[in-house]
Amino acid sequence: MVIILGGGLSGLTVAYFLSRAERETIVFEAHNVVGGLARTVVKNGFRFDLGGHRFFTKKEKIEDFIKNLMRGELLVVPRKSKIYMSKKYFDYPLKPTNAIFGLGIPTTLKIVADYSIERLRKVIRPRNNVSLEDWVVSNFGRTMFNIYFKTYSEKVWGINCNRISAEWVAQRIKGLSLATAIKNAFFRFSGKNLPTLADRFLYPTLGIGRISERLQEEINRYNTIQTDTRIEKINHKDFRIESVVVKNCDGSHTVKGENFVSTIPITTLINSLDPKPPEEVRRASSSLRYRDLVIATIMINRRNVTDQTWIYVPEKEIPFGRIHEPTNWSPKMAPEGKTLLVTEYFCFEGDQTWSSSDEEITDVTVHYLEEMGFIRKDEVIDSVIVRVPKAYPILDTEYKTHYNKILEYLQKFKNLYIAGRTGMFKYYNMDHAMESGIEVAERILQNSRP
Repeated sequence: MVIILGGGLSGLTVAYFLSRAERETIVFEAHNVVGGLARTVVKNGFRFDLGGHRFFTKKEKIEDFIKNLMRGELLVVPRKSKIYMSKKYFDYPLKPTNAIFGLGIPTTLKIVADYSIERLRKVIRPRNNVSLEDWVVSNFGRTMFNIYFKTYSEKVWGINCNRISAEWVAQRIKGLSLATAIKNAFFRFSGKNLPTLADRFLYPTLGIGRISERLQEEINRYNTIQTDTRIEKINHKDFRIESVVVKNCDGSHTVKGENFVSTIPITTLINSLDPKPPEEVRRASSSLRYRDLVIATIMINRRNVTDQTWIYVPEKEIPFGRIHEPTNWSPKMAPEGKTLLVTEYFCFEGDQTWSSSDEEITDVTVHYLEEMGFIRKDEVIDSVIVRVPKAYPILDTEYKTHYNKILEYLQKFKNLYIAGRTGMFKYYNMDHAMESGIEVAERILQNSRP
């Protein structure tokens, strides 16, 4: 039997492909529903995701898999995104005319001049890009970094830009430069294969959580998924996992298996191993950090508020960092004539934002949405606050040293596989998370062939 720890997209993908190959599996998920970060919350006919999750991939194999899985439930949604800054809206990706009139000609000229200087510097003496700051300045220039990237990135990650790894930003906006963004603004085909510039994406009619629900439906035809079940201990001997101790409403149980797949946070995996890993591995694990998330959703008695898929908010004075309106992704995300705005607060578990009451977070959210001109307080019908621990792995400039030490240790286990965003401590998009699950399933099947 294959035991899968975590019922997010990657864990469910592993279970799906193993189930289709007639392998016995069981998935343990701590939450009461599957999906992890890619789930959809439902309340009184309103539906929202934990942050706006579009599905976009350049891999034909992954796209075909999703289309076949969803059986006609997918919409093709045009992307329309803006940046709210200095009480003005800027197109994202960049459009030169919007930038010129929004920032002013002098600032725009300074952006272009800085960018040109960096281009020249790359030829004469290439910069060693260690941090996000290094990478952005090298690709966009100092002025653009100061105006947008610095404030927004530090708001998202809670650390200075010179401590965020260049590996993260290069992965997230790989191939993008100021020149690429400008070309894309004038010629719509330019850059269309870059995820950052993709102007269309796939989205299920009833929310991104439907992908996980469909995987669950297919898995349940062959195997078992146990929700509300936490991992208490992972027993091992001679670098083989022998069993896991799980706890749910029926108490604690020991479950034995042949192969084990972990998609739970890699730090949780290390802390759950019994016997404990060597001290240097535990120290490395304690040095890895995740960024947490508070989702504040405001239900509104109006058909729509914006026409945007995302609005990015780098302003320090505004506590949330991003807004999206689910009904612009699918009209089925709210009752007829109603809509909702989803705001994302990037925080650390236990800080002031995380510890504030639901009522306090709701009041602050409504206040700023009203101040920004989106809503009136008397239009608010309801609200939902969701706290999401360990939403994003923090790839700081030192994480790789710690991560490699952990990975070196885990690779000694003969029957342990890791997958997914939190499981692999990688900033994966949905397609990457699912692809990692497919790869693990294929490895297990390959290793178990006679």
